[in-house]
Amino acid sequence: MKMLKMSGAKTLQQFLRTEFTRVGSGTAKDICENSSLLPKTKPKTMKIPQIEQLAEGIKKTKIMAPPTDCIIPIGADLLERGLRKEIKAEFYSSTTRSPVVYRGIPFSIEAALAYGGEQSAEGSLNLLRFANRVPLLYQQRAGAIYKATIQTNWRSYGLQQSSNSLPQGPLTVVVHMASIWPPFTSEAKEALANYDEITKEIKLALQECARSLASFIRKKKRIKSESKKRDFIKKYIPHVAEALKEILGFDDKKEKKIEDELFEILEFKRGELEEIKVDDQYYDEEFAKIGKEKIETEDELEDKEKTTKNKNKSKKETQSTLS
Repeated sequence: MKMLKMSGAKTLQQFLRTEFTRVGSGTAKDICENSSLLPKTKPKTMKIPQIEQLAEGIKKTKIMAPPTDCIIPIGADLLERGLRKEIKAEFYSSTTRSPVVYRGIPFSIEAALAYGGEQSAEGSLNLLRFANRVPLLYQQRAGAIYKATIQTNWRSYGLQQSSNSLPQGPLTVVVHMASIWPPFTSEAKEALANYDEITKEIKLALQECARSLASFIRKKKRIKSESKKRDFIKKYIPHVAEALKEILGFDDKKEKKIEDELFEILEFKRGELEEIKVDDQYYDEEFAKIGKEKIETEDELEDKEKTTKNKNKSKKETQSTLS
């Protein structure tokens, strides 16, 4: 409404073309058509019902993505390399989403994950949140990143997850929002607000990384199953060679040769078994130690404060009793 009143445009089509980014004459006509408004409507004479129609028409119209020169994402490669420096894992994945808009403000979501390796398999995933490269340390449950993470169906990607909770397993997830105006929930800038557009983009970024993770988990299970089968066969090869020796009357040398040949046939028929190892190509032990000190949460600080007060109270009561 303010834009319409302050604009110097003489028609609605001219207003849309001059006041908005990436809106040309054709797109402006489409917006007017979807809004059921005439392109020659005078902006300053529009009433509230017409403005509501215009807002809905803009939502229905497909508009080109906003320019990216105003936001600076970290980049999928650098985000993944940062994880590799911090965490020894077996699998890494990262992505940077194309810029989209919430309330006319462009933003881009990036995500990365590290799975397995030296991470603890017990407990929920380690969620790291960033906004314009600044870590968000507090109020984890209050923000859009946490909401999108628990709403993602991690079970379909091979992880255990209870309803309305983070998935379980040896997993670290990083989510970063790059924008000219991140919508924080408070002046403390501790969590991102739950706008539908932001939550949707975070979920899509997480799902993109999780699809690669699911392929890796299935591959790991196949290798584990194949390893069990091979161990089972290898266990009985010496017994087979010994039985043939007794039936056909071989000597010990022939028995050893048959045993070796059976092992060769096993390797030839089953193929070479792939080994999954910890990927520590970029891992920096000294760098990983930085910031590992335990950060006390608000609840822990409150409990600590209560304990201190109780101790001081007990001390005063004891002193008054003795006096």
